[in-house]
Amino acid sequence: MGAGFAGVACVRRLERKLVPGEAEICLVTPFSYQLYLPLLPQVASGVLTPQSVAVSLRRSKKHRTRIVPGGAIGVDPKAKICVVRKITGEIVDLPYDYIVLAPGSITRTFDIPGLLDNARGMKTLAEAAYIRDHVIAQLDLADASADERERESRLRFVVVGGGYAGTETAASLQRLTDHALRRYPRLDPKQIKWHLIDIAPKLMPELGDRLGRTALGILRKRGIEVSLGVSVAKAGPEEVTFTDGRVLPCRTLIWTAGVAASPLVSTFDADKVRGRLVVSPELRVTALDGVFALGDAAAAPDLTKGGDAICPPTAQHALRQGRTAADNVIAAVRRQPLRRYEHKDLGLVVDLGGRDAVSKPMGVELRGMPAQAVARGYHWSALQTNVAKARVLTNWVLNAVAGDDFVRTGFQAQKPATLHDFEYTDAYLTPDQVREHARTLIARG
Repeated sequence: MGAGFAGVACVRRLERKLVPGEAEICLVTPFSYQLYLPLLPQVASGVLTPQSVAVSLRRSKKHRTRIVPGGAIGVDPKAKICVVRKITGEIVDLPYDYIVLAPGSITRTFDIPGLLDNARGMKTLAEAAYIRDHVIAQLDLADASADERERESRLRFVVVGGGYAGTETAASLQRLTDHALRRYPRLDPKQIKWHLIDIAPKLMPELGDRLGRTALGILRKRGIEVSLGVSVAKAGPEEVTFTDGRVLPCRTLIWTAGVAASPLVSTFDADKVRGRLVVSPELRVTALDGVFALGDAAAAPDLTKGGDAICPPTAQHALRQGRTAADNVIAAVRRQPLRRYEHKDLGLVVDLGGRDAVSKPMGVELRGMPAQAVARGYHWSALQTNVAKARVLTNWVLNAVAGDDFVRTGFQAQKPATLHDFEYTDAYLTPDQVREHARTLIARG
């Protein structure tokens, strides 16, 4: 269940290691691609085309897996039935012997007035394309307006979240608007204002103090106002109120303040930590027969750190957990011992656009072009198909040579889309509904 980093890594390993005829493999996913999430900010800024980061499942897989185009909306572990809503709206029931839950995550939100209606996320391909159109639309509308108040609100952009997603999004889009000024001679460069805010006291604390300060310095040198210890108190269609009392004219609020496990996880009667399913070191949901969970849906113990530490929801862990889960499913089928998930951290990379980057591969701190080379080299090598690698590399070269384009492609709708519109968070069954559905199936034979 799920075609993110964890799900695709699991399927690829199952296809490679299972003997033909030994098992049937089914992948449930609403989209026919694996989204390379770390490069979404470059899609939003137009450096990469959407197709570049949508890695086709039909190319990256062998022809042994049945792909069901839909999303799991409930699972009955006792009846061993997965309830799936196909993209047509049809409900189908898939029986299973073993199920690997890798449904990923959604944008984490809070009970902030106006947030759900007026904020935009950066979690899906549609959101990245929408935000690009929206930002360029604000430049177009400000350029055409004679109302100074309207221009001020359209040219102020606020990004909430000082993690990797928020920092890279703010940096990439600020670079886009900065380069756009040569195409908008009526706009005053001083009117375009970018804000990056986070309730945490540090920017990307995982980088360490020195690299964190370096990244902060790069952003501020480029004119991005960074406010730490601050969040949003209220969000409106034309202004945003910060928790420090500031009220700013603003029509673009991008929300990247963390993630939460897929709502599918809440349909299980099993122990959870921070909304994620508790799993054993072998990635099994111990209370449920034949159920494995990984990636953002699982609170997997971090055996490297020990104690009560759990693995963070990162692509590195998802990829490796997918392979371990596949090995353990095969071991369970063959009645062999399961192995525990352990890892060695490869480091962190942060692409701030252009020649700006900070990276920490294997604990080595890098800045500038060396860091940029490591960041892009890592992302390029992590793409699953040669076609995807060729597209991304071509886009990078073309952007470096020809510069940015400022074309709205039509995703900008008359009615602004909300977070729920993009992430389908209200599509899931309750545990009681799943059990009732299973009882109906059993009664029908």
